[in-house]
Amino acid sequence: MSNNNIKINKCLFPAAGYGTRFLPATKAIPKEMLPVLTKPLLQYGVEEAVEAGMDTMAIVTGRGKRAIEDHFDRSYELEHQIDGTSKESLMSEIRAIVNNYTFSYTRQVEMKGLGHAILTGKTLIGNEPFAVILADDLCDNDGESVLSQMTKLYEKYPDSCIVAIEEIPKEHTNKYGVISGVEIEDNLFKVDNMVEKPEPKDAPSNLAIIGRYILIPEIFDIIKTTEPGKGGEIQITDALMTLAKQGKVLAYKFKGKRFDCGSVDGFVEATNYFYNKQK
Repeated sequence: MSNNNIKINKCLFPAAGYGTRFLPATKAIPKEMLPVLTKPLLQYGVEEAVEAGMDTMAIVTGRGKRAIEDHFDRSYELEHQIDGTSKESLMSEIRAIVNNYTFSYTRQVEMKGLGHAILTGKTLIGNEPFAVILADDLCDNDGESVLSQMTKLYEKYPDSCIVAIEEIPKEHTNKYGVISGVEIEDNLFKVDNMVEKPEPKDAPSNLAIIGRYILIPEIFDIIKTTEPGKGGEIQITDALMTLAKQGKVLAYKFKGKRFDCGSVDGFVEATNYFYNKQK
């Protein structure tokens, strides 16, 4: 099925996880709302989607995540309070996002893995290609954002899913989905194998998938029939493998830096990096 509509308008943000590695901070604060400097992780992700030309943000949340909806909304009392003061400029970025882009939400009732979270978002996405950003993976570029790089590739290969990959130390493969494939142009691979969290000795390569995806709508039906895999969860890697067998998955070694803000080490590293960058 060729897809004539190659413009991607919607970005899905799976944001239902508990963030247990950041307890007790995440007991009442969604991990996606943890700030790197003065901005929550999820806002960095939304800004990346906006830069890549998307205007609709679809967020899969869960219990105790109301702060996300409140953040991407007007706050009349606060705005009234800082109106006309030197603090007003601090709200300009988020105000522009809230006023110009659409946010919709649905809840993932049970945590059954990333594949299941993406399927939960179908009601917000409909039958069109879409992007996925995992806010835990904070990416930075001096040039084009990772998602912008990927949307350009999608225009060239509109019948394929695209995943972002980076080289990792072989001993860390058991934390990621790992791919192998044939390089078809610079830094772009046609995927022939994908394994979720393989032990280093079983990993097909050291190319790990990070939290940026462009997915075609067929993925929803495939996730529905994907059996639970690693950890009893429905893994997006397993669903994508079905499409990879049809030659429909590309992996892109992106330009830029990525911080794993799902870990305390990565979070601190990102904070230091952005602090030094803005000095």
